[in-house]
Amino acid sequence: MAISKAVIGAVAGVLLIGAIGGGAALLYAKPGLINKAATPEPPAKSELARFATGTIARLETPAVLEQAPAYVFRTRDGADARLADFRGKVVVVNLWAMWCAPCRTEMPTLATLSQHYAGQDVVVLPINVDATEDAIADAKSFIDVHEPLPLYSDPEFQLPFELPGKGKMPQTILLDRQGRIRAHFSGEADWASPEAKALIDALLAEPA
Repeated sequence: MAISKAVIGAVAGVLLIGAIGGGAALLYAKPGLINKAATPEPPAKSELARFATGTIARLETPAVLEQAPAYVFRTRDGADARLADFRGKVVVVNLWAMWCAPCRTEMPTLATLSQHYAGQDVVVLPINVDATEDAIADAKSFIDVHEPLPLYSDPEFQLPFELPGKGKMPQTILLDRQGRIRAHFSGEADWASPEAKALIDALLAEPA
């Protein structure tokens, strides 16, 4: 008996739909086949990740350590400064600006942190990134209210992009005695909190 082309086409269509449907069912049953390939593995964290709690819960603690950049910024008097100048100490680098409200809000906590570690191998290093003369003058007046914090500046606003936060403000980076980036945080935090002090104490306890 002859089978028409229309019948053959209909049967082929049913088989094709079934095959496609079966493939879809397989993918729905095992979504990891797609998601596993599309979702990158989170970056590895160091043992300092245990301090990422409370106000610094979003702290990043990279397992792969890199040296701080050799970028040149300025002292209050206009002299060149580099992060390597502070090697041998635990350094809390804070990038801030007068136009950044969270930066100004957290500054008193950095001043308290600096006072807490007075006489120890800890440097709290606020670096202002305002660009205009008026804004820099305001920054000097503002930082003077928050003793004992010094004023450093980067009017080119480049250092925030040289560091892990890639331009985010405020941005805080912790360097160990060897000048390596051990932790970084983007956004406002309470740097006088017990968890922040515990993090710094852990870096202080490491051999130089």
